[in-house]
Amino acid sequence: MEVLRGVAQVDFMPSAVCGLFFVTALFAAGWQYGLYGLLGSAVSTAVAYGLGLGRDTVRAGLTGYNGCLVALGCAVFLGPGHPATVVVAVLGAAVAVVVTAGLGALLEGRGIPALTAPFCLVATAVTAAAPGLRNLWHQDAGPAALPVPATGATGLSWEQLWHGFLANIGQVFFMPQWYVGLLFLAGLFVASRLAGLMACVGSATALLTAWAFGAPAEAVGQGLLGYSGVLVALALCGVFVAPGGWSAAYAVLGAAAATVLTPALGALSAPFGGHAFTWPFVLTTMLFLAAVPAIPRLRRI
Repeated sequence: MEVLRGVAQVDFMPSAVCGLFFVTALFAAGWQYGLYGLLGSAVSTAVAYGLGLGRDTVRAGLTGYNGCLVALGCAVFLGPGHPATVVVAVLGAAVAVVVTAGLGALLEGRGIPALTAPFCLVATAVTAAAPGLRNLWHQDAGPAALPVPATGATGLSWEQLWHGFLANIGQVFFMPQWYVGLLFLAGLFVASRLAGLMACVGSATALLTAWAFGAPAEAVGQGLLGYSGVLVALALCGVFVAPGGWSAAYAVLGAAAATVLTPALGALSAPFGGHAFTWPFVLTTMLFLAAVPAIPRLRRI
């Protein structure tokens, strides 16, 4: 159960049933991704138990979700079929537990959660290091590239619109397939109707923001700009901030900000692949949560 909750906690849901939907979605994308997601959550959960971390925290899946994302990131960016990928996925999932505990200690008392920052730190380190390690890097060319102006059509077709809406939700787990995003969304609604609704709000906000600022339609349709907006919307209305009209508006503002921040962080990371991961979500949510005590109309949960 802890392993399934660890997968579900990627989207803040402490529900094993939701985790089962999420794992099903990963297997629908590819059996390797389902296995890597379970592996990452299982390794992190086992390490957390081994280190004697709080049992209630582990049982809720709060030590497993970063490991799940680390393992999936390794599979997606390094190739799932290589033994070295399995090794680094296991190592990264274990390290993510320590990073999570360390960030938790640093942020304790400030009311700011670590979110997926441990995953971002580990994944950024792995992707930056991989080209220098022959057993990890299996591509002919290196990833180095300078940021370039966006090219391609910006007008969204109907197919790109609905595909992007669902892909935004799937890309939280690196999966761009619309049917995978639909399964993730179904899992959210099973766990919480509010969570399902806010995921839709975050995805729609990201789509509108990306279109309004002229993002390439192909990238929008693949969900590459909108996944952080989904997570921000979930976090700022119902997870860390009490739900209501004002927090919903606050979540929309945060989702739009994270969408604009995504290509900026992608440009900064261009020399080692241009992977923004969930850094836009992490930075936006931390800053917006830090501001909540100063805003009388909002209340932390």
